[in-house]
Amino acid sequence: MVRSSEESGLWSLVFGLWSLVSAAGPDSGLFMDFMKSHSCYETIPTSSKVLLLDTKLKVKAAFVALVCNGLRAAPLWDSRRQHFVGMLTITDFINVLHCFYKSPRLCELERHRIDTWRGLAFQKVYLKNSHHRLISVSANSSLFEAVFLLLRFKIHRLPVVDPESGNVLHILTHKRLLKFLHLHLQTLPRPGFLDRSVLDLGIGTFSDLAVIRDSDRLISALTLFVQRRVSALPVVDQQGRVVGLYSRFDVINLAAQKSYSDLEVTMRETLRRRTCFIEGVIKCYPQERLETVLHRIVQEQVHRLVMVDSSDRVLGIVSLSDLLQALVLSPAGINALLP
Repeated sequence: MVRSSEESGLWSLVFGLWSLVSAAGPDSGLFMDFMKSHSCYETIPTSSKVLLLDTKLKVKAAFVALVCNGLRAAPLWDSRRQHFVGMLTITDFINVLHCFYKSPRLCELERHRIDTWRGLAFQKVYLKNSHHRLISVSANSSLFEAVFLLLRFKIHRLPVVDPESGNVLHILTHKRLLKFLHLHLQTLPRPGFLDRSVLDLGIGTFSDLAVIRDSDRLISALTLFVQRRVSALPVVDQQGRVVGLYSRFDVINLAAQKSYSDLEVTMRETLRRRTCFIEGVIKCYPQERLETVLHRIVQEQVHRLVMVDSSDRVLGIVSLSDLLQALVLSPAGINALLP
């Protein structure tokens, strides 16, 4: 596991702020304490698969492998140096499409191996916010640390590494962490804030929302993904009513369908063409309690809920990151979602 001086400083701040929990209310730190008392090893399922990609693999083949396995990211193994060097993610594919759309270099990049592709000079500028080292967590580390790393570095996949062998045992996600907490809700005291609405608690994004019209082009959606660094876009009609949801995971299927050479199609047509599993528009409403929202996002197995009014107009987005921030990190005085 890579741990920089910046991370060490951040963790000093984390431990120092835990003392603030007692001042925030008698039950505000309940879920934080729960996540501190359980290890990442406990979240690993009895049977699961981890896809590892060698950096000598062709870029196009790597993205097709992600699609065929229904995955959003995979650890990269450098056979020459004999260690993991990072993650290949859908964000990489989106950035390549956005940067080289309608450029002869797009076909050229398809023939590159992952190691040479990652070493291209354009990444130093265009992907300056990407993490090209493996951010991971030990199997013995607490779930609190896992939540912090996921939110602090704005990543969606966190490899769980065996502290002795260095092997990747599992890929931990926001969804898995929230599901683990949800499974144990019945065994924990019930905090009063679960009866308050997410709007009242300020959980979610309610201003400067990134949305796209169904008449806009697909390339516009990719531009929003890159510029706004969001993971999904509510698709709205001319009246502002939500009619669909387009996520980063949908983009990877362009590789499988070999349809990334034409990004001028409308979002309406893009949604119609989808043939694989898609995350539907699961909604929530301003007056609904936090407990209701928490149950729904876990049971529907989605990454976010779109908050709408009675006319289905978008009011906000409540994501897994928002919920984990509020339930686990905020009681410690930490806001890992800040830019």
